[in-house]
Amino acid sequence: MFEMLNSEHKVCKLKKALYGLKQASRAWNKWIDNSLQSIDFKQCAFDVSMYVRIKGGKQAIIIIYVDDLVFTVDHEECIGQTQECLKIEFEMIDLQILQHFLGIKVWQILIGIVMSQRKYATKMLRTFGMLDNKSKSTLMESNYKLSKEDPLPMIDIRKYRQLVGSLIFLCNTRPDICFAVNVVSRFSNKPKETHWKAALRVLKYIVGTLNYGIFYKPTIDQLSGYCDSDWAGDSDSRKSVSGYCFSIGSGAVSWSSKKQPTVALSSTEAEYKAACIAACEVVWLRRILMDVAVPIRTATVLRCDNQSCMAIAKNPVFHARTKHIEIQYHYVRELINDEIVELEYCPTSENAADIFTKALGAEQLQQHLRRLGVGPIPSELNGLIIEGAC
Repeated sequence: MFEMLNSEHKVCKLKKALYGLKQASRAWNKWIDNSLQSIDFKQCAFDVSMYVRIKGGKQAIIIIYVDDLVFTVDHEECIGQTQECLKIEFEMIDLQILQHFLGIKVWQILIGIVMSQRKYATKMLRTFGMLDNKSKSTLMESNYKLSKEDPLPMIDIRKYRQLVGSLIFLCNTRPDICFAVNVVSRFSNKPKETHWKAALRVLKYIVGTLNYGIFYKPTIDQLSGYCDSDWAGDSDSRKSVSGYCFSIGSGAVSWSSKKQPTVALSSTEAEYKAACIAACEVVWLRRILMDVAVPIRTATVLRCDNQSCMAIAKNPVFHARTKHIEIQYHYVRELINDEIVELEYCPTSENAADIFTKALGAEQLQQHLRRLGVGPIPSELNGLIIEGAC
């Protein structure tokens, strides 16, 4: 208890910084939301971190991550005007052309945009003592199964979770490692020596692909994607893994590798569930594109390598075979009827989503990565990498 002589009847008012309080994030979000809307920016209903302003035929877009902002316009006059408005409310530092954001290095060149997390990956390899290790050309051995019931002893849980968390963040620009990270993350509660070796195998693959990034080129192509699934790939729960990826004519803009919530009774059912999950992503991406005034003229093509799945999605007559499937997964039928999604068959060898559902050989992996726009960073940028760009 604090008392001041001759001021015992007074009360101290404690001034505490906003940072560290539970309500800090909400208070900050409300403040910046009101500020942006006051200068005619409209919050995107389908991605609350994105704000769009279309005025006089000129468009400006702001993406927010806590207190970091990425600002893009289609006309240079909008830049200065918006910056002046924001500086009235906030103390801002203009970093000019986007080069770094959340640990991602961005190169903006004449032929497109390249994104990479090379510096982050290098730091991660150094942290786990793998930077000088011999590289591997694949992430996992084909048909190799990991199990929670492995008889080998447990390892340090904290260290294992640290590695898995680091790999998850690297997936932001490395779709090629998504499936392997999905697998090793299943054992974070009781990691065994086998699981640790599988995670280190991913690091060995990264050693040989440190120079990889995603390349986006200017295009007028429409949104399209791939979906795929394995069947009962998890040896413990016998659940399947769904995978999808979407691009707009060049590099991948959205991808996922995730275990399905329920067990599928057949490979067709597993593929059907994967198609529905991918179709939901289509709806979200189309709505975001419409918010930024990107014209969508036709149904989005979703490529699948299972003809039985396509038959069920297009023809509800197969009632006896599908009556046990949860209602939510029949949403894809409605999207096909409304001409929002168009299911198209493609051979497994051409299905880029295959890398999100199973371990592949080196040749197959590289073929699919080329379809996703992932590969070594162009040679003209190598000098920047050597000089320490992240």
